[in-house]
Amino acid sequence: MKQLYLFFLFISLTFCSSNKNDFSETSEQSQEWFPVTKVVDGDTFWVDNGTSKGIKIRLTGIDAPESQKRWKKEEGHYGKESKAYLTKLLKDKKVRLETDIDSLDRYGRTLSYVYLEDDTFVNAVLVKEGYAVIMTVPPNVRYSDLFYNLQVQARENNLGLWKR
Repeated sequence: MKQLYLFFLFISLTFCSSNKNDFSETSEQSQEWFPVTKVVDGDTFWVDNGTSKGIKIRLTGIDAPESQKRWKKEEGHYGKESKAYLTKLLKDKKVRLETDIDSLDRYGRTLSYVYLEDDTFVNAVLVKEGYAVIMTVPPNVRYSDLFYNLQVQARENNLGLWKR
């Protein structure tokens, strides 16, 4: 029984450490820059990847209010402001995309942590300035603690959608 336990422990540790190494290598290799072509709302935009359609990006770990009524979703409080802020942030810029465990959401959008060429972490800035809130969906939880702390600060400082 003890040998069986040690075997499973070894396999578990091997799997965890190999995932960590594979993951960090993947993150380091993603140095490709994509021009932003269109902002949909405060957490979704398109980039040009050289194909006719491009890639629709959904920012991982955060949620911005809807900027307009779509489908069954109503326009959210501070939605237009969130879209305008992201548009200003990404206008005429290139971005680097970093994925977590799951790279696509249920709608087929590419889930990404997004960085500008000056190393601005777009997902974090949106939460920090109060234009988005955290939305942690496991297994994509790499920056959940950071986003939580930034949201607490934004709320305490009455920033963006937290204004009273």
